[in-house]
Amino acid sequence: MSRALVPLSILAALWTQAPPPPLAPGERALLEEFTVPSKPFHIIGNIYYVGTKQLSSFLIVTAEGHVLLDAGLEQAVPLIRANVEELGFHFRDIKILINSHAHFDHVGGDRDVRDATGARVMVMFEDAEEVRRGHPEFALGWKGCPVDRVLRDGDTVSLGSTTLMAHLTPGHTKGCTTWTTRLLEQSRSYDVVFIGGFTINEGVKLLGTADYPDMAADFARTFKVLKSLPCDVFGAQHPYFFQMEEKVARLKRGGLNPFVDPAGYRAAVAHAEAAYLEQLASERGK
Repeated sequence: MSRALVPLSILAALWTQAPPPPLAPGERALLEEFTVPSKPFHIIGNIYYVGTKQLSSFLIVTAEGHVLLDAGLEQAVPLIRANVEELGFHFRDIKILINSHAHFDHVGGDRDVRDATGARVMVMFEDAEEVRRGHPEFALGWKGCPVDRVLRDGDTVSLGSTTLMAHLTPGHTKGCTTWTTRLLEQSRSYDVVFIGGFTINEGVKLLGTADYPDMAADFARTFKVLKSLPCDVFGAQHPYFFQMEEKVARLKRGGLNPFVDPAGYRAAVAHAEAAYLEQLASERGK
């Protein structure tokens, strides 16, 4: 088609769409780190790990289809799909996609998962616009993804016999979401917590951040919420927060399920809160 036949509105859009910049060495190293495959495994009840070595993705299996918590990076979606299928499930049976928070390494794959499965994407209100808009202009950005349901603090998401509750735990992002559910295994009930994010990224200031002036107060709220949640089994947005590799090694040796770890949950929250309080005191000059 000749240029003369292309509508001016399309030409204008093409002229203003610059490709994302090439990856810097540090970004490339991060991408490589986050796309190292990990073997999938059963955690407890109807919950499975299907993420990569450094990025968590959890599959919650039901008779009516499955829920995926975190799609990871766009580049990690084929790895997640392979893990789901290695476990004997069908990727196309993912009916609902939920997120921990709107950072590139956790929602970057949302659009590809939605396109491949038709899953309904459900996101906390405060992060919903970030997911919709995406950040394709960044080297480590992501494609925008439609949001099918906007969630509020305390909303529930149900599929089959499983119900998950969304807890707004802001700070890491404004809409950072911790998910909880309760399950039965061998006649015992377990409270499960998936921490959405409870750490401060390197270089981020708690005070004086223009686009997030309430960050310090939001983190304080988050730690209050996390400490109030009953927890027997926990996961988090990165495997090292819940000592995944160590627990998998113990799981292979048999015996009690190492993912039943209420003390580990309390310790992880306490450690993150202590780091938050230390940085807050430092920024205040105390």
